[in-house]
Amino acid sequence: MKDSLCGTDKKEMTRRTFLKMAAGSGLLVGLAGALSGCAGQGGEHAGGEGWLPYQYNVAGNLPAQVRGRIPIDADNPSIVRDDQKCILCGQCLETCQNIQSVHGYYDLPVIDETICVHCGQCSMACPSGAISERDDTQKVFDALADKSKYVLVQTAPATRVALGEEFGLPPGTWVEGRQVAALKKLGFDAVLDTNFTADLTIMEEGTELIKRIKGEVKKPLPQFTSCSPGWIKFCEYFYPELLPNMSSCKSPQQMFGALAKTYYAKVKGIDPASIVSVSVMPCTAKKFEAQRPEMNDSAEYWKREGLRDVDVVLTTRELARMIKQKKIDFAALPEEKYDSLMGEETGAAIIFGATGGVMEAAARSAYFLITGNQPPPLFLNLTPVRGLTGVKEAAAEIPGVGTLRVAVCHGLANGRKVLDIVRAGNAPWHFIEFMACPGGCIAGGGQPRTAVPPTDAVREQRIAAIYKADASRPKRMSHDNAEVAALYKDFLQHPMSELSEELLHTEYHSRAEKLKRLFALVG
Repeated sequence: MKDSLCGTDKKEMTRRTFLKMAAGSGLLVGLAGALSGCAGQGGEHAGGEGWLPYQYNVAGNLPAQVRGRIPIDADNPSIVRDDQKCILCGQCLETCQNIQSVHGYYDLPVIDETICVHCGQCSMACPSGAISERDDTQKVFDALADKSKYVLVQTAPATRVALGEEFGLPPGTWVEGRQVAALKKLGFDAVLDTNFTADLTIMEEGTELIKRIKGEVKKPLPQFTSCSPGWIKFCEYFYPELLPNMSSCKSPQQMFGALAKTYYAKVKGIDPASIVSVSVMPCTAKKFEAQRPEMNDSAEYWKREGLRDVDVVLTTRELARMIKQKKIDFAALPEEKYDSLMGEETGAAIIFGATGGVMEAAARSAYFLITGNQPPPLFLNLTPVRGLTGVKEAAAEIPGVGTLRVAVCHGLANGRKVLDIVRAGNAPWHFIEFMACPGGCIAGGGQPRTAVPPTDAVREQRIAAIYKADASRPKRMSHDNAEVAALYKDFLQHPMSELSEELLHTEYHSRAEKLKRLFALVG
């Protein structure tokens, strides 16, 4: 169309187009006036009562000055943004830069390539709900409706202390049995527990740590945990020279997926090509992880193309939407149990959901794997690695090894501090747990937005429920899981066997070249 003032051709100016232009010149503050007049707020706040959904109406959370936003690619596998809801408050940018220390190494995008670790913490800070997980619920509904498919689901430990919040229950309410019942009502053929492979992860990762300490494998110390896909991608971008420190163990989700289409399919007599492997996770980065090219070892095992170890990842919020869509009365559901075979857990697996939990679980079984004896009570309540302190340290005496020194950090800005110490050669630790999200998986980017922005009060309630469940279990150490023992006896043979290496371990690769290209283009 023709511009009535200057007679030139005029294109429609979208918000996305404007931001790309404004990012190059730093003129984002130009929208401040348009936003600051909402709901009679004058120049104090961009927004106010009555125009936001109730759950996002947090007083004082919306500064008037427009500070930009993080870039999100249209093909991002984990998160999406609805531009019609975005108010340009800058909360996502602050979270990405100050809590996760990702944004700030490049400008807002004026090129095609963006840097994202898929943690989803931006979605937890977004007051208008503009940023959310990529919705994959229809894929699951379609699979459940296909009678030729065998649809199984695994659920992570952190989901069962948060899902209830979507149905009006207090934070930290333990809803494991009702979650299982809801999944069965939705029509899944088998409801299984990621805690099974959390215990398996400890057996593999603990064995790998011992081999490093004893010099039986040529890999450096300290060993890094590898359960958090957001943390892994962060390391691939910013600290690729430390990737040899990363445990080769896959996450519990991916171990489960590989076994679902090999071991489980064999025992149950199911064609692996008919299995649709679904996971329910607290984490948006798990969507990215499931799509990594190397996560198809079931296809390699069967020599059949097209198999993915995990087909669909749902967040806790997506599962809640599915339950609501099918009008299931969640609060009234009876308690049901996980199905057998890949459904047994120990307390050690449950605590994977909290920061420090992987480390504590590993310490319990490392003691056993080294000494052949059950660990002393200290290892069942390793308080120095618990809690919300950003970086925590502990030391424990293990006969045959001496003092085992460990560290725990959560939130990637805290991780950066620890990695700088390792990079400088000053690390005193043997083993370090990294979690991308503050608080660990209980506060993952796919959890209910009970408080926006997230609060330590909610995190603490969820963590307390995790440790209470651990303390109540008759078995609290991963090496006591009978189903894991049967898996080794009947299929894998032993930790880090040839088949274990094939199905349960992987390698990661540097992404630093993308950063260098980005610097070259915007520098």
